[in-house]
This record gives sequence, C-alpha cells and structure tokens, in this order.
Amino acid sequence: MLKINQTSEFIQLVYTYGDASFNPDDWVIQKLKEDGLVRFKRGVFTLTPDLVADAARLEIKTQDFIVDYDEYEQIIFNIGSLITLKKDGIEDQYYKIYPNVLVDELEIYLHKDLNVDIDFFLAESKISVFGKIAELVNEDLIIGGELPDCIPAEEFNTLLKNFPTTHEKKLYAQARISAVLRNYFDSTKDAETLFIKYRNKKPSLIKNKLRRAFSEYEIDKYQTIYEKLKSMLDDEEDFSEAQWQKEIIDILLMLYPKYIAVFDNVHIKADNQKNKYLDYLFVDANGHIDIVEIKKPFDNAIMTGNLYRGNHIPLKELSGTVMQLEKYIYYLNRWGQRGEKKLIDKYGKYLPNGFEIHITNPKGLIIMGRENNLSKAQKSDFEVVKRKFKNVIDILSYDDLIQRLKFTIEQIRSI
Repeated sequence: MLKINQTSEFIQLVYTYGDASFNPDDWVIQKLKEDGLVRFKRGVFTLTPDLVADAARLEIKTQDFIVDYDEYEQIIFNIGSLITLKKDGIEDQYYKIYPNVLVDELEIYLHKDLNVDIDFFLAESKISVFGKIAELVNEDLIIGGELPDCIPAEEFNTLLKNFPTTHEKKLYAQARISAVLRNYFDSTKDAETLFIKYRNKKPSLIKNKLRRAFSEYEIDKYQTIYEKLKSMLDDEEDFSEAQWQKEIIDILLMLYPKYIAVFDNVHIKADNQKNKYLDYLFVDANGHIDIVEIKKPFDNAIMTGNLYRGNHIPLKELSGTVMQLEKYIYYLNRWGQRGEKKLIDKYGKYLPNGFEIHITNPKGLIIMGRENNLSKAQKSDFEVVKRKFKNVIDILSYDDLIQRLKFTIEQIRSI
C-alpha cells in the first residue's frame, strides 16, 4: 500500500507491506538491489536507493539492508524537500519534487499547505497526472500558494477531477461509433447524448479568466461612474438640462456597451404627421435603434402622494413622458424602410462603412425622478407602473441607476 507523508523537511512516499512483515526477498528490495530503482503504479513513481528516508538501513554501495528486517513494516522514500521559493519579490514554502521521481523534464513545486495524497499524482487506470502534463507543458509547475504564474489549488483539483475515467473512455468510443451507425440502423442507441450528459456532470475547466483579468479595471470604471452620478445628484442645481443630459448619456453608453452611437435632436416623420424630434436616438452594434428620454431628477416627478381609489398613480411628468415615447415608437414603426434610408443618409458618415440602421420595434428608455423620498407604498405602485410598460419602455429612476452600479461593483469583486 502507498501513501504520502508531509513533514517539516520532506514530502515522502510510504510503501507498507500489508499483512506480511518486512522480508529481505520483498519485490521492492529486490528491485532496488538488482536494478538500482523501483517503480510504483506503472511508473508513476520512480525511486532509487538514495531516496530511502532511513539511510542507516541501507548500505548504498552494496545495496544491502543492514538492520533486523522484523523491526520494519514499511519503507519510506523522500521524494521531495521543503524549500523557500522566491519569485517577483514574493516568497513562499514549497516541496520541490526530486528530479526523475515523477517526470524527467519539469521541476515540480507543491505548496506546503496542500493536502497531498496518492490521487494527487495518479488518475484512474494508473495514469500519471504529471506525466500527462509534461507532454503538454515545458515550464516549471508551481501548484498552490500565491506566487505569480502558480496553478491555484482549486484549479488543480478541478483538473484532477477532469481526467478521463475508464467509463468515460467507453462512453466516448460508443458515441463515435453510434454517430456512424445511426445513419443506417434506427435501433442505434443514442450514445452521443449519454456521453454529453456524463461530461456535463464534470466541473468545467473553462474559467472566467478574461473577466478576472479586467476585474480591477472594471471596478475602477464602475466606481468612477458611481461616484460621478452621486456627485451629480448632490449638486443637480449646478447643471442645465442640456449639460445634465450629456453627462447622463456618457454614463448610459458605459452601462449599456451594446450601443455604439447616439444622436440627438433626431428628426422623424411618418405619413402626414407633423415633424417630430427625438431627444436621443441610440444605435446598437447590429444597427437597431432605441430612443431615450432623460429628465433632471426632480423629487416630485414620479408618483402622487395622495391616493386615487387606494393607489398612488403616476404624476403628469411621468405619464406624459411615457405617452410621448409611445408616440415616437409608433411613428418610427410607421416610418419603416423610408425612415431607415433617411437615417442612414443623414448619420451614415458617423457610423462604420456599410453599416445599416434598422427600425425593428424600437424600445424606449426613460431616466427620471428619485425614489429616495417615496414611501414603501409609492415604490410598490411605481414598480407596477414600470412593469406595465416594460415590454416597450424601461423606466428607471436615478436611484435605480445607483443601485445597479452598486450591485455591478459587488458582483465584479466576487469574481
């Protein structure tokens, strides 16, 4: 039986004889004497006499064990020693695995706090974990700890769990064969689906490394937007309506990256209707348009304080803006292909070459009002109003924006 020991000096492989006591004719002793090495688990571990932990037990020159055999039930091999590893100004302690014990090509470092057992080195069917890694990687392996370029312990454990099992290999072979046979035999078992279901149960090796790489930048970005918006709300009287709208537009473009362009005071016309002018027309990366109305955050612009038949209802500022936006959407849809051509003729020079604008059931977005002074009942009725129009128009208060920014920052920090 094999197990791993971790001491203050060494990481060790312990071979125990089982029920029988130590025997001078034991196969391990014979291999050490005759071949100068012994291999365990189909070559996953390769040990030589100089790695025997109790050097007094072994005469290196003659390779004879010189103690009373009956006193021992196991042989301990030192397979690595504890060292201090330094990199980029950071240092930590690792067991450095001795050369040729696991692989010939790589230096392997295991963090001292890792809980290492035989399964750390050995996958199912006697597959050498580090042997397979060495076939793909030509760099030192640092596992665990905080050193740069190390493999986090959690990631390495996920890697171990994803080594193919005998059952998985069988399912894969059946899936490959059934993919051909089912073209000719209706009774063919859907082995491909079985294989996919099995693979889906395993932990994913694909991590959000890209998001993690930019998380610090993203936190800075959203924190800056958050503080900017808070500052604006504290000093809203210092902004004219036009200045306020331009600042909010910048914030919206960062919060909604699908939009690549925005145009203001956009002229539209449908049938014989009078000319209409949209405050802001947003264009997304696929050329589809949406319209946005931005109002300064007056305190009393959303819901009535008094009740009408037991409910708080939208104030004229809100209901009028919703009605206005619904009309704009109606006119845009009526404008159709004629409108698309008009818009691309006027704004095409500000868009990528060959870019087309599409009027396909545009949505509206209203940014207005504060909720910080609303009662619980007013907030509840305001939510009903928002949901009533949600299929066509999103209504956001400035407190909604603040809350979304806070949650976004918290979520990025958790990555």
